[in-house]
Amino acid sequence: MEITKNNDYEILIEDMGNDGEGIGHIEGMTVFVKDTVMGDRAVVKIIKLKKNIAYGRLVELLSPSPYRVAPVCDNARRCGGCTMQHISYEKQLEYKWNKVANCLKRIGGIAEPEKIMEKPPYGMTHPYNYRNKAQFPIGRDKDGNVVIGFYAGRTHTIIDTDSCAIGASVNDEIVRAVRTFIEQHHISTYDEKTGKGLMRHLLIRVGFATDDIMVCLVINGEKIPDIEKLTEKLVRIDGMKSICININKEKTNRILGDKCVTIWGQDYITDYIGSIRYRISPLSFYQVNPVQTKVLYEKALSYAELSGGEVVWDMYCGIGTISLFLSQKAKQVYGVEIVPQAVADARKNAEINGAKNVTFYTGRAEEIVPAVYKEDGEAAHADVVVVDPPRKGCDEVLLDTLVRMAPGRIVYVSCEPATLARDIKVLSKSGYCIKKAAMIDQFCHSTHIETVVMLEKL
Repeated sequence: MEITKNNDYEILIEDMGNDGEGIGHIEGMTVFVKDTVMGDRAVVKIIKLKKNIAYGRLVELLSPSPYRVAPVCDNARRCGGCTMQHISYEKQLEYKWNKVANCLKRIGGIAEPEKIMEKPPYGMTHPYNYRNKAQFPIGRDKDGNVVIGFYAGRTHTIIDTDSCAIGASVNDEIVRAVRTFIEQHHISTYDEKTGKGLMRHLLIRVGFATDDIMVCLVINGEKIPDIEKLTEKLVRIDGMKSICININKEKTNRILGDKCVTIWGQDYITDYIGSIRYRISPLSFYQVNPVQTKVLYEKALSYAELSGGEVVWDMYCGIGTISLFLSQKAKQVYGVEIVPQAVADARKNAEINGAKNVTFYTGRAEEIVPAVYKEDGEAAHADVVVVDPPRKGCDEVLLDTLVRMAPGRIVYVSCEPATLARDIKVLSKSGYCIKKAAMIDQFCHSTHIETVVMLEKL
């Protein structure tokens, strides 16, 4: 039987792909089908056909998988945020654990990753309402109505949202207030095609331990007409600490511009992870799931195996979140970060926590490390190095720097198992061996994964 585009076929979903899509076979050809679950029997329409693979759209579910559940959110299938909400949480955790193991084996060259990976993975008791940060694009639908929500998967079409199952519950009230303000005061909204219109995004940050709230309105201009009317509503919300605008006039997909102007309250909010207090500004990088971040940082601290006399280097240190956690048990911590605003926040965070054994540097690690080594000599040589790079992983120059630093242990925190495995393979060729790994579910109901591994120098 020849497979043809736009025809319907019955298929059994046997596996799941990297993006959480179901995988089945028709006449030996691999078919990827979004919105399906391992164990589903379904009718799918072939919408894209290549030489050896095809992509299908779910037409009819003939018999559901035992792992299929009803999504909590009505928009889950369309929204690009919770692509796995239709899969039982236990199966999500199993899928993510296996994904890390497969990457370590296939890309990293680890023969038996299951022997070094902790099991079970670290999931959440209540995997909802966990996000302390939400970024809502603002626009209009084809009828001119204001829409505030999330982008549909792989598009910039905004799914209008009244409530989000994984966001902080206070977000719903703030979104309603902003929507009403835009409608009543006839404020223009940004159009990506023309680059015109004022309101671009609504950014909300919430301190889960402090209940502090920040509202940041991203605009294509310098000011918002009648903003005092919106401010009057927002300040009535319990916990509101900061209201600001962020100016982004660039015709770009980048959400935030470089300039923030506070129009009410503080320039920041605060939150705690464990006993460490952090100051968070609109541009700060801060992990979005505070419950699981505590699990992650405690695991990183455990893998560092500090006894109190070690010198630790923290690469990609951001606002000092991991650095300050490590400082509780280290002799000295050096943090390196290329973003100046983040380093300013990191130094302030060290100050408010009374951490005198932490020093932060602005710049590239491959430039900072040799300079500090030259100045401080043996006192700066690393016993432990922690890296927490972006999704693309560590670049070659940084990996070379790590090898030349020759720490006894490297703790690698990763949000992308494929680049983690790639970098581990490089480090293993330079005398490092992976000893432990843990998968921590920071991003419940999505395919994103957080992993922490410990490597030792042979």
